[in-house]
Order: sequence, then C-alpha cells, then structure tokens
Amino acid sequence: MDTFELFQRLSVALAIGLLVGLERGWSGRTEEEGYRTAGLRTFALSGLLGGVWGAIAKETINSGGAVALGAAFVVYAAIFAFFRYREVAHDGTFGATTVVAAMLTFALGAFAILGSMEVAAAGGVAVTALLAWKSLLHTWLRRMTQEELRSGLVLLAMTFILLPVLPNRTVDPWDALNPHEIWLMTIMIAFISFVGYVAVKLAGDRQGIAITGLAGGLASSTAVTLTLAKVASENAGQARLLAAGVLFASAVMAGRVLAIASVINPTVLVAIALPIGAVGAALALGALVLMLRSAGGEADHGERSIALKNPFELGTVLQFGAILAAVILATKVLTGLVGSAGAYLVAAVSGIADVDAITLSMARSAGGGGATVAVAAVAIFIAVVVNTITKAVMAWSIGGSAMGWPMAIVSALSIIAGALGLMFGAR
Repeated sequence: MDTFELFQRLSVALAIGLLVGLERGWSGRTEEEGYRTAGLRTFALSGLLGGVWGAIAKETINSGGAVALGAAFVVYAAIFAFFRYREVAHDGTFGATTVVAAMLTFALGAFAILGSMEVAAAGGVAVTALLAWKSLLHTWLRRMTQEELRSGLVLLAMTFILLPVLPNRTVDPWDALNPHEIWLMTIMIAFISFVGYVAVKLAGDRQGIAITGLAGGLASSTAVTLTLAKVASENAGQARLLAAGVLFASAVMAGRVLAIASVINPTVLVAIALPIGAVGAALALGALVLMLRSAGGEADHGERSIALKNPFELGTVLQFGAILAAVILATKVLTGLVGSAGAYLVAAVSGIADVDAITLSMARSAGGGGATVAVAAVAIFIAVVVNTITKAVMAWSIGGSAMGWPMAIVSALSIIAGALGLMFGAR
C-alpha cells in the first residue's frame, strides 16, 4: 500500500467516525460538556484509531499484526464500556447502543484499511442511519401488531430457507416458469409494497391527501382510488382534492413500474422511460394543479384511515406469486401462438387490476428468447393505460362526476403524453 492510498483509507476511517459522531453529538447536544462518554470528537478519533491499528496490523500481518489488532479492539471496547457504565450509573439509565456504536466505529475504521473502503463507508452510513432512526423505529415497533410480526417472520423464513432450494430453471413444458425467479420477484414486490404500508402505518390517521396518495401509491394505487372515491361520495365539496390524491398515487404507480424495470431488465427501462415517465409526470402535474385549485384545505376525514392489506402476509404473497406465474405463462404461450398480439392481450387484461405482474413478466422475457424489447415496452404501456382508465372509471362510478371529471381529463392527457413519448422513443 503506497502513501497516497494509506491517506485515502485513513480519511475514510476518519469520515466514518465523524459521521457516527455527528449523530451521537447531535443526540446529546443538550447535555453539559463532560457529562457524556463520547460525542463528535471521540467518535471521530475512534474511527481514526481503528484505521491506525488496521494499518499497523496490515504492515505486521506476518508477525502477529492480526492478534495485536484484536487486542487493541478488546482494550478499546473495555475502556469505552467502563466510561459508559459510569455515565449510565450516574444518570440511572440503561443502554448499550453507544458502546456498540463505538465498537462498530473502531471496527469499520480498521476495515477501511484492511478491506473495501466502499463497504466500510456503507457500513458507517448504515450505523448512522440506525442511530438516527431511533424514534421512527420505536414508533413502528409500538404500532406493529402480532399479526404483522408473525407474517414478516414467516416471509423471511420462506425467503432465506425456501428460496435457496427452489430450482433455478424452468419446470413446465412451455419453458416459461422458473420457480426461483418467480419467488424472488414476488419477494421484491412485497418489499416495495411494504414501503408504502409502513409509511401509512407511521403516519397514523390521514395527515393529508398528498401523503395518502404518495404513500398509498407505493402499496396499491387501486386501493387508494377505492378509499378516496368513497370519501368523495360523502364529501362532494372536496372532490378535486381527493382526485388529486388518486392522481398522486397513480403517478407513484408509474414510478414503481420504472423501478421494477430498472431492477429486472435495464434495457426495457430505456425503452419505457419516456412514455411511462411522461404518464407519471402528467399525472403528478395534474394532481398538483387540482390540489392548488381545490377550495378549503383537507377533506373532512380525520377519523378515517387508508385500509391497506399487510403485503408481508403469507396469503397475499402467495396470491401475487400465483398471479405472476399465470401472467408469465399466458404471455409466453400467447406470444408463441399469435405473436406480439398475445402479449398485448395479456397486458390489457392484467392492467385492469395491477401493473406489477405484467411489468415483471415482460421485463423478464424481453430480449431473452421471448418477446422483443419493443413488444415488452408496448405491452407495459398498454397495462399502464388500461390501469389508468380503470381508476378513472372507478373514481367516477363511486365518487361521482365531481371527482370523475377531473380524473378523466387528467388521465386522458397523461395517456396522450405517454403515447407521444412512445412514438418519439420508437424513432
């Protein structure tokens, strides 16, 4: 290791300590000087100390350097734990988080020298995020039900126990169904949906139509449409604002499609970025306009809350997996029989209820012996268009014309924008 690289690695070790120390110092900023074990400076020095000991160990690796590093870590942890013990004894409190954070800071500083700087830096960010999210995580735990905990544990067990043993090859006569891939994509969708589920859970009762639409759209824009349309049927004066919430959810749906494509097949992402991005942008712009033009703040729905089904519930996961498998098989068979028209037909039917399954299916098959990238892009666009029209019809039939008209106009404009994007992108 030359001098320049050593300075680089020591800088990363120091940066890790500064990052963790910034959070610890901010958390204890109200305490008087000398009344806390460690703050910004101590953690920064701890990261640098770990880096220095890592450098010593690397230079003397053949003469007991690793043992010396281990001994230094033990001594450091013991001294830090002693001072932390005195602090908690003085305050009459309990807590080992600061000690663990200090040990991680030293260890990550050493790893920045001995291992990957990028991994060490990522570890420092993860440690800081967990420390900073204390109140958020505790709030989540207080609101978590036993059903949610059980469902999450079952899903994790199935992911880390079942997924590795599933055959990673097609098992059907049509060479379409790969159990490993289907289950992996199902888990991915569950995690994406869980982001929206947690956001709604942490927000509690609705704090605003925009939050409801944006957070709910991560889980299910159709669920948001049903919920807000029912509210609109009882609050006709707030129909524009409620329509804005549905449009926000639909815009998030478009973003979710792009996110799924980026993970499964970046080539498909390039093909759909312009049309789907145009749809999402038009929906978001329409939502903003409606929200700004709506009279009187928020709708009167303080006692209501958006009812989302736990996406980690085993039944929900298995149901989506079955739908995904059916869509993949139907796409493969119909595409083989009647060409691209079969993929378009499946996209139109599946888009009535959901766009995730067809997006996963087409992104997976595009360019790999199945549909072409162009066919996949058109099929995904058809599903988004059908889903957008379905939500407009749903909003009109449940929420009334006061909600239906703005939904229909903005939805039509977004579809036109997407069609133009699809035409220009095909050139």
